[in-house]
Amino acid sequence: MKSEYNFSKGKRGAVVRAPKGKTRITIRVDDDILEWFHGEVDAAGGGSYQTLINNALREHIKSQQEPIEVILRRVVREELTAVR
Repeated sequence: MKSEYNFSKGKRGAVVRAPKGKTRITIRVDDDILEWFHGEVDAAGGGSYQTLINNALREHIKSQQEPIEVILRRVVREELTAVR
């Protein structure tokens, strides 16, 4: 370890910029919710809990916009496909 460091060319802020279409935010999530998402990622053999949360939020938004009849038809189709 050096006894002195030169930070004259240092920059403030995040080193890695968020990709286009992504926004970095800070939110507070209940511990049990976060643990559940971490558990799901672990059970799947790895991945990103943040991606899983993003997908869950996207599904929720989609379900709010989709009429119940459309949801029901999709679920029935999925179940029939799984049985075959």
